[in-house]
This record gives sequence, C-alpha cells and structure tokens, in this order.
Amino acid sequence: MKQEIIQQLFRQHYDKMQRVARSLLYDEQESEDVVSDIFESLLQGKIALIPGAEERYLLTSVRNRCLKRLRHEAIARATAEKHESAALDDSAADDERLTDIVEFVVGHLSPQEQRIFNLRFTDGCSYEDIATAEGISRVAVWKHLSHIITEIKRQFNPTSL
Repeated sequence: MKQEIIQQLFRQHYDKMQRVARSLLYDEQESEDVVSDIFESLLQGKIALIPGAEERYLLTSVRNRCLKRLRHEAIARATAEKHESAALDDSAADDERLTDIVEFVVGHLSPQEQRIFNLRFTDGCSYEDIATAEGISRVAVWKHLSHIITEIKRQFNPTSL
C-alpha cells in the first residue's frame, strides 16, 4: 500500500482508533502502541485493505489487538500468581520439614549433641568455637556433627545412606 494512502488513513481514523483502544485498555501509552502497531503493519505491506472497508478493518483491528493484550496480561497475572502460590507452598513445606528436624533433634539426641547442633546450625559457629564452648576437641565436634547428620538422614531420607 502506498505511503500517501496510509498517511491519509492515519489522519482520517487515528482519533477514532485511539478512543476505541483507550476505552478497552484504559491506558494512553498502550492505546498509542496498539494503533501504531496497526499502521506499522500497513506500512510494511503485511495487510492489503479492501477499498471502502478501511475504517471497519482498522477499528476491528484495534479491538482485536486490545483484546489480545488484555488476554495476554490476564494470562501473565495468572501465571505469576500460580508461581507465587507454589513458592509459598514450597516455603511452608520447608518450614514444616525444619520443624520436624528440630523436633527429632530434641527428642533423639543427647543434650550435648543438641547444644552442638544449635551452635553449628542455628548460631553458625565454627568447629573451633564449638570446641571451645563445649570444652572438647575439634575432632570430637566433627564426630558429634557427623553422628547428628547421619541420624537426621536416617530418619528423614533413608535412601541416601
């Protein structure tokens, strides 16, 4: 299609196309984008208009593109909500598993092993710090932690042993 004809269509129908897009999208910038995309398609020669049906085609195109954008946004929102919900579910499952591990530690380990477990995994202390606090060697700390981890694995993941 010749550029002069497209310019004439632009001048003649742009305002009406903008109003239709704004009434559907409620966003000035997106409305301008939709209308611009339609005229860009015309300029690239992707579309051949039937004489006398230009206005109908242009307004229908605006409506369809706006509805397509709205559907796309709805799908994107639904997908984001689904991922957010899944992340919350994963977080709740992780919290529950940590609670189970702590209950196991309290119910099945000696008081010294519980202190070592808390110093290492709750307070983030080094082997040296734990050894000093408990009055034992670093090797003893390693042995206690190795035993603790083995017991936790045996309880919660028996196939990993």
